[in-house]
Amino acid sequence: MNDQGRRRVGILVGVGLACGLLPGIALAGTETLDKALAVLMAVIVMTIINQLIFVGPSGRVPLPALLAFGLAGYVQDALVWWLLSWLGPKLGNMQVEGLGTILLAALITRGTVLLLSQLTPTAETAED
Repeated sequence: MNDQGRRRVGILVGVGLACGLLPGIALAGTETLDKALAVLMAVIVMTIINQLIFVGPSGRVPLPALLAFGLAGYVQDALVWWLLSWLGPKLGNMQVEGLGTILLAALITRGTVLLLSQLTPTAETAED
């Protein structure tokens, strides 16, 4: 799997975990399909923005660089979750309540993206 594929899977897993674990993210709707579509909408928005404005390593990197990429990506993901808190009720059945929920969702999402980006063979170590 290439780097873009790992990022997309990381976003899918991260958004799914955030929507499932955080009590401040409410998925409205009576059917499971409604809730799945709300999560899918969040995944699509997050994926599009992360593909357009990519902040992260393109392979395995040392810990200081990983922390810098992680911090920049965390800020980006927090801003995207803030956008989703505004777009969610308008486009789907998702409500994101509070700044704490936004920050925790961004932490979960960026953590999974960085974790999957580091799961490459050691031969693909990024060069400075």
